[in-house]
Amino acid sequence: MKTKMNIALRYATLFAAGAMLWLTTGCNTVSIFIRQDIGGPTYPSSDPAQVQILRTVPTRPHVRLGEVTAQPSSDSVPVVEIEAALRKAAAKMGADAAVVVYDKNQTTGAYVTGPWWGRQVQTIQGRVIIAVAIKYQ
Repeated sequence: MKTKMNIALRYATLFAAGAMLWLTTGCNTVSIFIRQDIGGPTYPSSDPAQVQILRTVPTRPHVRLGEVTAQPSSDSVPVVEIEAALRKAAAKMGADAAVVVYDKNQTTGAYVTGPWWGRQVQTIQGRVIIAVAIKYQ
């Protein structure tokens, strides 16, 4: 009887430890959406470590490849993780840089609450970052 209790206790402990690990590390994610320009040039992937994150359009000649949209799961996601996600997505298009053109909170979703006769729509606000992927000429 004791061995069954010990095994059950071990499984419960492992489950609790796994749940805590998931709660502390699994909540900080960045969703990425890539939109490559139609009819635009295509390049092989570049090295994400070499992709620059810019806040203004460079004066150096370049060509636009597409847009990368990032949506962090919460406000606690570090800027370093957001920039890494932008670099990785822009590198898939072969970009040399990603120019951030939009970084604001906006409505990212909605949910309905209440009974059928008195429904209420609640909006979900979230941070949205849009960067234009460019390739230097």
